[in-house]
Amino acid sequence: MKLTALTAALALTAGAVWAQDVAPTDVSYSEYGEVATPLTAEAGDAERGMQVFSQRSQGNCVACHVVAQYPDIAFQGEVGPPLSGVGGYRSAEELRGIVANAKMTFPDTVMPAFYKTTGFIRPGDAYTGKAASDDLPPILSAQQIEDVVAFLLTLQEG
Repeated sequence: MKLTALTAALALTAGAVWAQDVAPTDVSYSEYGEVATPLTAEAGDAERGMQVFSQRSQGNCVACHVVAQYPDIAFQGEVGPPLSGVGGYRSAEELRGIVANAKMTFPDTVMPAFYKTTGFIRPGDAYTGKAASDDLPPILSAQQIEDVVAFLLTLQEG
């Protein structure tokens, strides 16, 4: 009985260590911006990802991108490329890298880095005219990134 309890405790402890999200500063990008390793132990949820994608208070992706498969999402943008079918021509690794920090794939993009906390030059310290002195929180959590990737992978042509 004691051995079973000890084994269970060790398994839970090991699981807690494994379940740790990848911190924004620890994300590993390939030469072309892909992120091979998921940012969380929990798989992305496409339904939650659609909410992050479409809601103005979260990712607000629709402010710049149009998705023809969802015409009921109001006020879709045209600044970024259309994402209809993106799940058919981009891999999860590519999408994860683009959503986390698109500048790693497209250096001249105006798309914000949704999972970055350092190295900003524009966000300032209130209205002082100086750069922020501390790291900024990421726009989206690691789980939200994985959820958006899961949603984008569902967008297939057809």
